[in-house]
Amino acid sequence: MSTSAIIFMIISMLLIWGGLIAAILHLRKHPDIPMSELSDDHH
Repeated sequence: MSTSAIIFMIISMLLIWGGLIAAILHLRKHPDIPMSELSDDHH
């Protein structure tokens, strides 16, 4: 693989894993509302 291909691969992996980690941290601070707490008129 060429150097530019390796650099682009590393950047894309960092973006994907960074987004996943950011999403996990955000959900820890702001958890989703459980489906049992929603009333029936929110469909």
